[in-house]
Amino acid sequence: MNAQWTPRREFLFLQGPPGPFFRELGAALAEHGCGVHRINLSGGDRYDWPKAATNYRGRMRNWPMFLDRYLRAHHITDLVLFGDCRPMHQAALRMAQLRGVHIHVYEEGYIRPDWMTLERDGVNGHSPMERDPAAILAEARSLPPIPQLPSITAEFKRRARDSYWHYHHVVTGRLLFPFYRTHRQGSIILDGIGWLWRLSQRERRQRQAVETLAAIAGRDFFVFPLQLTGDYQIRHHSPFGSMHVAVDYVLESFARFAPPETVLLVKEHPLDSGYTNWRALLIAKARRLGVNGRIFHIDGGELDELSATAKGMVCVNSTSATLALEAGTPVAVLGDAIYDIPGITHSGGLDSFWAHPTPPDAELYAAFKRVLHAKCLVRGGLASASATAILVRNSVARLLADDQPPKRQLEPARIVRAVG
Repeated sequence: MNAQWTPRREFLFLQGPPGPFFRELGAALAEHGCGVHRINLSGGDRYDWPKAATNYRGRMRNWPMFLDRYLRAHHITDLVLFGDCRPMHQAALRMAQLRGVHIHVYEEGYIRPDWMTLERDGVNGHSPMERDPAAILAEARSLPPIPQLPSITAEFKRRARDSYWHYHHVVTGRLLFPFYRTHRQGSIILDGIGWLWRLSQRERRQRQAVETLAAIAGRDFFVFPLQLTGDYQIRHHSPFGSMHVAVDYVLESFARFAPPETVLLVKEHPLDSGYTNWRALLIAKARRLGVNGRIFHIDGGELDELSATAKGMVCVNSTSATLALEAGTPVAVLGDAIYDIPGITHSGGLDSFWAHPTPPDAELYAAFKRVLHAKCLVRGGLASASATAILVRNSVARLLADDQPPKRQLEPARIVRAVG
């Protein structure tokens, strides 16, 4: 009897993280006999994947049908992209679903460092992962323990270099991609200036962080790590729309319901471009709310250490929460987050959290991590050549093993001849 013939997998790559990861992953898949295709949407994409690619230079309104024709012409079986909330990617996901194409979404790791997120159909608030505690406990019983592995090499300079050159070519490539609009909010050029300014002020910020931590030593404190306003976790997976609104919400709740002996430590995001003077803004808000001397700002420090010693962590939906949960520290979540599961995070709202924070159930969180590693994470990173090589190797194994039909496969759309 002849073995059943299996059609060749044809992988289409859209936008990835700045740097060579997607290009190297495509090359590795090609070595395994897969077809590999790429559509560049910007000058930064073209810089990261300069050869054997198609450049889409059209308008957003023409993108869905362009992509659909591409999927049919190249018999695409798998779509690979980084982030599922970018406007071009949102349209691509819907068109791929109509064609029954496998969808593989990368994102920064739910648990960091050393891991990247890779899920079918969506990530974060769109993740299909089970959220029922009983189902998580049952599934974890059949899974192996999480391996204890050495840390992966990471270099901030590598990420900074890859990001700089990617966005440099986004700006300088506007003639070739005249209709492309970045998914990022604000100005790339101004962001770059802001990051350079922050880098020049690093020693001053470190001194302020040491002084702030000394000022709250011995006091019960809650930690509130800020996220980037332009982050889709704030824009699409929270009710706030910006971190300014989230800060107002948290501070007003703290002022009304937190025990008077506690303080709130607000930690600035390390990649904040510096548009907002958070220190001055927080001082002004604390004075207005009558909690002057109980709201502190820090732009530095080690979040894992702060998470372990804090009375609790408040976050919108940052993956920083996993550091607190790992240490058994209570977490209050204000947006949509994959780890926001009854028994793991605090239930009952933020107002009750300050006086009665609920710690995570250790058994349930251990089961959640086991399921998360098995289904949603791949080992590796982007901040060094060795980390990327590990990520490529593990991604190939995951992608080639994932050949089940899409969960949201629809009836094949009728093929219509393009007009014009």
